[in-house]
Amino acid sequence: MAERPLDLHGRPLGVLRLSLTARCNLACPYCCPDVEDAPDLLTLPERLALVETTVGLGVHTLRLTGGEPLLHRQLEALIAALQPLRRRDPNDPRGVLREIALTSNGVLLSAERARQLKAAGLDRITLSLDGTDGASVARMAGLGGAAAGGAVLEKVLAAIRHAREAGFDPARGALKLNAVITRTGNADQLLPLAALARQQGLELRLIEFMDVGNRNGWAPEQVLPAAEMVAGIGAAWPLEPVGRAPHGTAGRWRYQDGGGLLAVVASITAPFCGDCNRLRITADGVAYSCLFAATGTDLKPWLRPRPESARLQEALESLWRARRDRWSEERQEAADQRPAPAEMAYLGG
Repeated sequence: MAERPLDLHGRPLGVLRLSLTARCNLACPYCCPDVEDAPDLLTLPERLALVETTVGLGVHTLRLTGGEPLLHRQLEALIAALQPLRRRDPNDPRGVLREIALTSNGVLLSAERARQLKAAGLDRITLSLDGTDGASVARMAGLGGAAAGGAVLEKVLAAIRHAREAGFDPARGALKLNAVITRTGNADQLLPLAALARQQGLELRLIEFMDVGNRNGWAPEQVLPAAEMVAGIGAAWPLEPVGRAPHGTAGRWRYQDGGGLLAVVASITAPFCGDCNRLRITADGVAYSCLFAATGTDLKPWLRPRPESARLQEALESLWRARRDRWSEERQEAADQRPAPAEMAYLGG
């Protein structure tokens, strides 16, 4: 196996978050999706070249994101075209792509779409739901009222069913539920969301409200700390710690009554920069080495007029070896000097 590059903190590259669009069919205020995509979106061959190159540098997991990735018409074609990278020998010096995952709000996940994604070779789906009633869903999704929120809720519940029936088994970690929690937006939904996830047999991943971008009105007093979330749920259903996997984003807990798993992503109050192994590439081909970064590296010069594999690999390896990002750990000291970061939907979360 070829030697993989390390960044300036000794962190290897392991996960690529590839955004397919900055657009979304919802308008969640903590994400602030774009109305239109950038005019220079990557083509399917360009995305394939990027994934293959990053696999050669150590990427083993690909997460397809947005915006809302189900809006991308070539989603299944992309997943299917990546399958040869999955079938490589584990000792192949070019690297092996072990897993392809998708993050979606679920609104567009019909039964047929779920089957198509499974057939194409998708391994895991994480769906997003920030409330369990029409009013809370509408509030967190930027919708007009409880009726609209209720309609979205029903579609997400149906998406959970469709994904499960298509073969995305939550017992194997192939189907999970995300929820972003803000103190005044949906903190009252903690217990209802936990109850819903327990009833559905899903791991619930609670995410602290993050200061990504400059349009989402982030304020520290709106952050509900992960420890507070765990304490609240643990008071209703006792929990025992499982811990955070190496390079993982979520600390995990197990319900003592056998009700499954709970996870918390504490980017604000308990950052995990020390072993972060993620690279983000936007839908128009700009690479960001941190979710909180203000600037990225445009990769299109090495992709057009056609991908140049050697030069693209050199550019990405240089980018990774120069990486020093640990913004969440430096948040307090560097707050006054920090330039405005790129928006969440543009970066792919």
